[in-house]
Amino acid sequence: MAGFHTRFGAAVVAAAMLAGGPAFAAHQLKIGAVLPLTGELADYGPAAKNGIELAIEQINKAGGVNSAPVDLAVGDDQTSPQAGVDAAQKLVSVEHVDAILGPMGSGVFIPVAKTVTIPAGIPLISGSATSPVISTLDSKGFTFRTVPSDAFQGVALAQVTKDKGYTSVGVIYVNNDYGKGLADSFQKSFTKAGGKVTAVVPFEPKQASFRGEVQKAATGHPQALVLIAYTGDGVPILKEALESGRFSHFMLSDGMKAPEIVDAIGADYLNGSAGTAAAPLPGYAAAETFRADYKAKFGQVSPKPYIDTFYDATYVIALAAEKAHSSNGAKIRDAIKDVTAPDGVKVGPGEFAKAKAAIAQGKKIDYIGASGPVKFDAHGDVGGTFAHWEIQNGKIVTVKIFEPKQ
Repeated sequence: MAGFHTRFGAAVVAAAMLAGGPAFAAHQLKIGAVLPLTGELADYGPAAKNGIELAIEQINKAGGVNSAPVDLAVGDDQTSPQAGVDAAQKLVSVEHVDAILGPMGSGVFIPVAKTVTIPAGIPLISGSATSPVISTLDSKGFTFRTVPSDAFQGVALAQVTKDKGYTSVGVIYVNNDYGKGLADSFQKSFTKAGGKVTAVVPFEPKQASFRGEVQKAATGHPQALVLIAYTGDGVPILKEALESGRFSHFMLSDGMKAPEIVDAIGADYLNGSAGTAAAPLPGYAAAETFRADYKAKFGQVSPKPYIDTFYDATYVIALAAEKAHSSNGAKIRDAIKDVTAPDGVKVGPGEFAKAKAAIAQGKKIDYIGASGPVKFDAHGDVGGTFAHWEIQNGKIVTVKIFEPKQ
């Protein structure tokens, strides 16, 4: 993949030289992506990669960044902190990337940020890492995310759980920054709303069995199980919950929003199960444009979350590099505020040529993202709205989209 873009860039140089015109700058923008192509989050990594590739294709068709095609290098974090650090280190030291997209999991994002990208002065922007801990990092302004924190998703999940009529639940969560942060936020919000959490049980990934965790979560005979997990471990947990007879009703986190769970367990057992995931409001024009472009390239729009947020993350990096007239990490970081500026020229998905023209005139950009407005606070966080999704007749459908009530 990276080789293709490099060869394409060389062809542009040759054409410019033959035409007697100027070639592009000596150092083109090279973006790295650390994604889970294997491991517990492998059901989501390829889809996020599609979003990134769509953005880069559109950007390059519009002339690229600073008159050069954007290059992409991808590393597999295996949904593992150490593998993620290794992949990010290779992207920085061997591939010499200027910014990194990902990782998807908070438990991988945080060590990558701390040990690789912040020390190297490389912007790191994720479309799915949601742990509230990320907001507290001493990031020197180099970490961003285009998805709301679980401080908000926990509130949203609690609201949907109450809307489903459940007044008592047991919770099982993956024992990492993502799982603990979302479990804490959910418990606080659900209890505040008058609900009862009978048990909160962490689990370690890749266990041979989760019977003990399911049994503990059933303490107090709750009406439903709230499962905060990724599909790799989530599927066997659901199977054991059903086979044991301890649970038949489920509330699921965004990490479980994938058709694969229905394929693995069966619609008859999961129909009525519900969950939350970040999503733009209905009728949002930028989202409709993105979906149409995605369908044109890939044939169908996936129900999986975070494709649009990684698309937006890619656009933000490219816009900032164009605005900075540089691929330097610190300059990209500093320019992000000028391409997500409320007083800037409004630019949406697929409108990179429009952005380039405005930047050439010295104007700021207000990027209207496919996933929703992209407005970073001092911690690199964004706000947002959430979808209440359910499994109905074996399909994942959106019931409503709402803003959580704090």
